[in-house]
Amino acid sequence: MGLSFIFKKLALVAVTLTLTATSVAAQTQPSCESSCGNISIPYPFGTGDGCNISSDFFITCNTTFNPPKAFLDTSDIEILDISLDGYLRLSQPISYDCYNKVGRTFYFDMWLQLPKFPISHTRNKFTAIGCDTYAHVQDYNLGDTYSTGCLTFCDNITNVVKGSCSGIGCCQTAIPKGVRSYHVTFDSSNNHSNVLSFNPCSYGFVVEDGAYNFSISDLYDENFWDKEFPMILDWTIGNQTCAEAKMDQENYACKENSDCIDPENGPGYLCKCLDGFQGNPYLSQGCQDINECDTLKPCNGPCNNAPGSYNCSCPDGFEGDGLRNGTGCSPKVVMPHHQSFSVAVVALGIGVGVLFSLLCLSWVYMGLRQRKLTAEKSENRQQNGGMLMREQLPKRAEMLTT
Repeated sequence: MGLSFIFKKLALVAVTLTLTATSVAAQTQPSCESSCGNISIPYPFGTGDGCNISSDFFITCNTTFNPPKAFLDTSDIEILDISLDGYLRLSQPISYDCYNKVGRTFYFDMWLQLPKFPISHTRNKFTAIGCDTYAHVQDYNLGDTYSTGCLTFCDNITNVVKGSCSGIGCCQTAIPKGVRSYHVTFDSSNNHSNVLSFNPCSYGFVVEDGAYNFSISDLYDENFWDKEFPMILDWTIGNQTCAEAKMDQENYACKENSDCIDPENGPGYLCKCLDGFQGNPYLSQGCQDINECDTLKPCNGPCNNAPGSYNCSCPDGFEGDGLRNGTGCSPKVVMPHHQSFSVAVVALGIGVGVLFSLLCLSWVYMGLRQRKLTAEKSENRQQNGGMLMREQLPKRAEMLTT
């Protein structure tokens, strides 16, 4: 299916991006352009034969602009940025629905269709602006339908809060996961008749999250409909999972020192350089070792770079882990021989003194215990002897009387 961008009463943007894994170029050709104007074009995207991984990653560089502009394939969809993290930043016009006292004056609704590259559900928001506005976005791609939208009303411009998109003058909502097309349409309760003095139009557009900041003047700005906003698409390689792609090494896109990632917004897979490497994982030898010793300077002492890693050490006479954020390197404590002998003698003396003290305490304890036992025995003899004498005295008196 070809790519088209058609503006009629119903504006249609149809972009077919069916990505099929094909043979991966071992390296970029010397004739391949690495940029178009101010836009870098990393492989797997490219501007000519042998420069992109497949026809779906073809970029048109239109040099009639100054500076030149990059467009997705042969469409009118302008590319603002290509990231190897798996997303494209596009520039998109907004839809609008405008009125005067007589009725509707201008209406522009847009249909963007991208069968392969999904609209990022984590990086975009559907946004509606107006004070008598119901804007909804629908998907009719390949029979799969969804519909979501925003309601925003306000009777007086004084009720509108700058920067707020909570439903008074401006509204934002999330894009469902896996959406590959959208069509923006509008409804109005009273054709803006009650708010014409400060809001004759409704607006709706998908925009990169954080890229649009609502201003109250947007409600009555006559040139607002001419604006374009960035939108994010997710891209992947092929339709296989990582496990499936690794079984097809001939067409497997991830090169040396890289790994495969199953993205959330698939199908397809992405490649990423291993930790300690950086560059383009889709090119042979594209992931190069990072010299952390030069870039991070992590060591206090000598730093030894290794493929994908590094290690720190300490010079002779020093000890520690050598890390700036660790124990670092500190001089080893080495005592002279006579000082070591003195320390040993002192330690021995302390040990003997402690042992002698313990022996003395033991002797004192035993002596006190023996004295206590002797006193208790003497007391018992006195008590027992007294009782015996008291028992015998009456018996002797009885014998004398008889």
